Amino acid sequence: MENQYFTSDELNVKNRAFLWGDSVKVSFFVRNGGLIMDEECYFFLMASMRKMRMNIPLTYTLEFFQTLFQKEIIEGKGVKNGIVNFQVFRNNDGVTLAKSSVSYFYEVSEMADVLAVHQRLLELDLIKEINVNNNLLSNIRVHCPENIYGAIYAQENDLDDVILLNPNKRIARTTAGNLLFLEGDVIKVPKQTEGAYISPLMENFVTFLHKNNLADIQEHEIIAFESQKAEEILMISEEKGIFSVGKIRNKTFENTRFSELVESWKKSFNQ
Repeated sequence: MENQYFTSDELNVKNRAFLWGDSVKVSFFVRNGGLIMDEECYFFLMASMRKMRMNIPLTYTLEFFQTLFQKEIIEGKGVKNGIVNFQVFRNNDGVTLAKSSVSYFYEVSEMADVLAVHQRLLELDLIKEINVNNNLLSNIRVHCPENIYGAIYAQENDLDDVILLNPNKRIARTTAGNLLFLEGDVIKVPKQTEGAYISPLMENFVTFLHKNNLADIQEHEIIAFESQKAEEILMISEEKGIFSVGKIRNKTFENTRFSELVESWKKSFNQ
């Protein structure tokens, strides 16, 4: 099914998202005909806009987005399950950029269950000719040419995605999302200071595991070689969903335990 597209105003090519990449992206999640984690996603949107020095409209309340998605997506289009990739961009109408108004564009990708692990196992590899920064703006979803380069590299080499390193040659993330490495009862997650994305979806998952003593969650500085030591690897993407990694170079990985943990997490939303 084709994605559904929505905008606040009529789009034209003279917008700063198109000309300068002056925008931020945040995902919202629809499950079983309702929004989940909407508060976490909303606060992440507000934080991202503040970091980019955007003029946040007074109308941008949590209730505004709840009503918007309920009316246009859930009721208007009948979407029961999917990911709303929401993009806010700065207009060119203010005395200064910080005082310019903003507009939005978003698309909805329907799927069976946003919290389910996709059946197809991913094949990844590390890419070394480029790296991603680990500064204040590296943790939010803004225009990133490294993601575009990495996605094309993956396509040309018959990969699903690539692992991006930071300037210190440690694992940051993939082009699409964050990685979690399972070793025994420990789940290692790259620190945000390493260049990993802030991810409400991942944070909700690891918080659930921690509260229920299902795993020992540890934030780490992870060198590239450590990816080969993991027993299982999970990729959580705000834009695309949840995936198990099946192969990195010549090393293959299981996906049993992470699938069980995600299944337990899913059930918590039905309680």
